Order: sequence, then structure tokens, then C-alpha cells
Amino acid sequence: MENIDKPKVAAENWTHIVGPGENINAGLLTRLQKPNRKIDVVLDTDTFNEIDDQFALAFLIKSDEKLNLKGIYAAPFFNQNSSSPADGMEKSYNEIFNVLTLMKRDDLKPLVKRGSFRYLPSETEYVDSDAAKSLAELAMQYSPDRPLYVVGIGAITNVASAIIMKPEIIDRIVIVWLGGSALHWPDNMEFNISQDVAAARVIFGCGAAMVQLPCMGVVSSFTTSGPELEYWLRGKNDLCNYLLDVTTKAANHDSGISTWTRVIWDVTAVGWLLDGDFMNDRLEHCPIPEYSHRYSFDNRRHLYRYVYHINRDNLFKELFEKLARN
Repeated sequence: MENIDKPKVAAENWTHIVGPGENINAGLLTRLQKPNRKIDVVLDTDTFNEIDDQFALAFLIKSDEKLNLKGIYAAPFFNQNSSSPADGMEKSYNEIFNVLTLMKRDDLKPLVKRGSFRYLPSETEYVDSDAAKSLAELAMQYSPDRPLYVVGIGAITNVASAIIMKPEIIDRIVIVWLGGSALHWPDNMEFNISQDVAAARVIFGCGAAMVQLPCMGVVSSFTTSGPELEYWLRGKNDLCNYLLDVTTKAANHDSGISTWTRVIWDVTAVGWLLDGDFMNDRLEHCPIPEYSHRYSFDNRRHLYRYVYHINRDNLFKELFEKLARN
């Protein structure tokens, strides 16, 4: 694995401080409100890492009453399911096509782009990829009052690269990211953020409108079980059977016990954009992800939206009903 703790270029360019007497950016606050209209969305996903990405991708596609999908980007990851970040990205790229085939959505396949083959080398150097270039170019078609929504459910390398590549997009996007731990959690050793701390520091510090769904301590409550999945998904369609089978296989392998439950983390990032009583959030000053895998805090920093509670039953009901639709 790449050494994520090696010295990086300082992030002076990505530290937005609100000085004494300075007005808080009204446009930022507007973009931090949940959208009340149909919106354009891209999804950045390490789809082969865990089964929850497949749930999230399908959930987004089946939420087309509110979400208009404009791009699907494969994110890098490196764990027991890949031999390198590049291999993880390539496997995720292929898994996206697998999900689209199961959903009979060949029309969406041109939207899929390969992402970064490595993590950021520093906070001021992007990694060139089709995904980063696509996002940078696409976001320039939007405006501060009609932004593009960027849902991230993996290492945030592609999104940070697009911002470094084209800083003009900062006021044209809203980043909804599942990553990091809760602000009260004793460490920040969460998979998405710890893979590429430099990228996380870019998105937390650049001043873009951002919604964070923390994993441990918040979204870790969003769990399901084998019997529940069997009841809601079995026999509904090819996609549901696939999600059920691979989730059960992974859970049995990881837990080794029959009474397992499984966190389906990534669904919540999509859920924040939808209409319904799915979660609670509040405005906070944007924290600083440190290379020591902790947050530091500065109340002069710009605001972001922090999700602190998931209404588990409401969101699972919405998910299961949409997945079961043909």
C-alpha cells in the first residue's frame, strides 16, 4: 500500500478562513440546503471494494424522479480485494458495467469513466484520469445557483483531482461524501479517508459546498441482516438476487457467524439528496483531516453540513421498494 503518511505539500490553497466580521458566504449556505428540485448528479464509486456501492449505484439510478445521472466514475481502492489502487479502480470500473447490465441499463454505459490509478502525490498535484477530466469539464457547465451534485462513496481522489485541475468548479459543485469518522470518534482511521488524506484535505479545505456522512459513529447504524434481505429482495429481479447473494457471501465470509448484520454505508450518501425523513444533519465549521488520522478544528473555517443521525428504517424502506421495481 502507498505510504499515506509521507510528507505532503502544505494545503495553503485549500484553507478557507472566515475572518472577524466577515460575512458568511450566502451562496455557500444556499448550496448547503437540501435540493428541492430535480438535480444533476455524478457518482464516484469504488464499486468492487464492498457490496454497498452496488446498492448505492442501483438506488441512485432508480431514484430518477429526483436525480438525473450525468456520470459514473470508478474510484481507486487498495485492500484484500485488489492488488493496487489501480487494480481496485479497474475492478470497480468493470463492476459498474456488471450492475448496469443486471439493471438492463445499457443506455447509461457511455457515462462510465475510469478514475485515478493512484492517490494524490500531494495536495497541489492532481492525478490525470478520464473521470477527473470529465468532472472538471462537466462542472463548468453549471453555476453557483444551479450546481452539479457530486456523490462520493470511495476515496475522494477523482474529485480532488478535478478541483486542483480546475479550481473554478469549486462554486459550481456540491460534494456529498461518505467518508471519515464522526467528529466525536477517537480516530479517523476510516477506509475512504485514510486511503488518500491529501484528497480529503483538498475537499474539506477548498471552500466547496460539502455534506459529510461520517462512517463510524453515524452511518455505522445503517445495517441490515440476511433474513431481512431475503424477505425484501429474493426473486424480485436479477439485480436483487445478485445483491442478496453477494452480500450474504461476503457477510458469511467476514463474520463467520450466522447471525450477521451488514452495514450498507454508501446508500446514505444518495439518500441525503432524496425527499423523505431519512437523516438529521446540522451546520458545522469544516474540520481538518490530519495525516495522524485525527481531526483538528478551527471555528474560523467555512461551514459545511454534517449528518449526525440516520433514520434507518425509513431509508431502508425506500431502498428496498425501489430496488424491487422492474
